[in-house]
This record gives sequence, C-alpha cells and structure tokens, in this order.
Amino acid sequence: MAVTKTHPPERIREAHAAGLRLFGENRVQEFANKADALRDLEDAEWHMIGHLQSNKAANAAELFAAIDSVDSLKLAEKLNSSALKLSKKLTALIEINVGGEAAKSGLSPGSRELETILEAAPRLTNLEFRGLMTIPPFTENPEDARPYFRQLRSLRDALAARKLPAISTDALSMGMSHDFEIAIEEGSTCVRVGTAIFGERLTT
Repeated sequence: MAVTKTHPPERIREAHAAGLRLFGENRVQEFANKADALRDLEDAEWHMIGHLQSNKAANAAELFAAIDSVDSLKLAEKLNSSALKLSKKLTALIEINVGGEAAKSGLSPGSRELETILEAAPRLTNLEFRGLMTIPPFTENPEDARPYFRQLRSLRDALAARKLPAISTDALSMGMSHDFEIAIEEGSTCVRVGTAIFGERLTT
C-alpha cells in the first residue's frame, strides 16, 4: 500500500502510472480535498489508515473503500450505518495497539472492547471484517519491531482458531517504510509504505 498523506494528486498519479493501485490516507479532510482530482483513477482503491473519529464516519464511508483503523464498537456501528445508507459494503480491519502506547489509538489485544466488536460483527452487515492492523512502537532498529509483529500474528491465529462468525482473519496489515522487511517475515499481508516511495512527507 502506498501511503499518500501530505502528497499532492500529481505525485499520486505518478505512483498510479508506475503500477500502484492500493493507496492509504490518514485524514478524511485531506483526502476529501484530493478526491475530485483523482476520481478518474477508477482502478485505484483508497483505504483510511489513520485514526478515525466517529463523527467523521459518514464522510469516511463515502470516500473510502476500506477503513483499516477500526478501534471501537461505536465507530464500527457508525461506519456500518453510513455504509448502509450508501448501499455500500466497507471492508474493515481492527486496529490493535500491540505496544500499549497511550498516545496511539487501537485496542489492547485482550480488551473487552475487542471482544465486543467481534461479538457485534454478525449484525454489522455492511462491514466486512478482514483482519487486523497495528503500528508498533517506533525504534531505530527495525529488528526491535519483530516481537510486536509476532504478537499481532499470534492474536490473528488465535482469532482464526475460534472461527468467529463474520470475522475473516486473512489480512494482517503491519510494517512501514523502515521495518516492512521484518513485517513480511512475520506474516504481514499488507505493508504501508510512504517515505520509501514518495520521500519525506510534505509539511501540512
């Protein structure tokens, strides 16, 4: 996945011309400002990968094909309701805070809120839960991220073993520009790469 936050439509078009089709954005309003300029890229798929406030769920459901950062039942319910109104099915990943960092969004691996979302999934018929996403604590040495990636994979395997209704565990979104090689070794099915493709982020 090419992470395009802060980058203008022209750069995104260059990436598309080079063959990329999966793109991730971090902010609803930023992508809303770009969307019209990119609407003709019909085979591009846009994912929301940043923290999403529930009051922006309706806009996100309209703009994106997938929300890869679901971190509460309230958000899941609002996304489901918004997708229903749009006659649309959104794919979704549940964000897990593997490092327990207070400054990051995401659910604790053993939290009651995670169980609540898993239990609610069968009635959220306009959401298709496909797996898990995480952003581990940043470290200079990419190897230090390995235990966190392994933890997410273990959680995915545990959920798969439970054969939960309406929950797929095919997707494991983990790894970014500085640690994606380690993430792939630990089972990532989607790496989110921005800096390694586009260079340093532009200031907003």
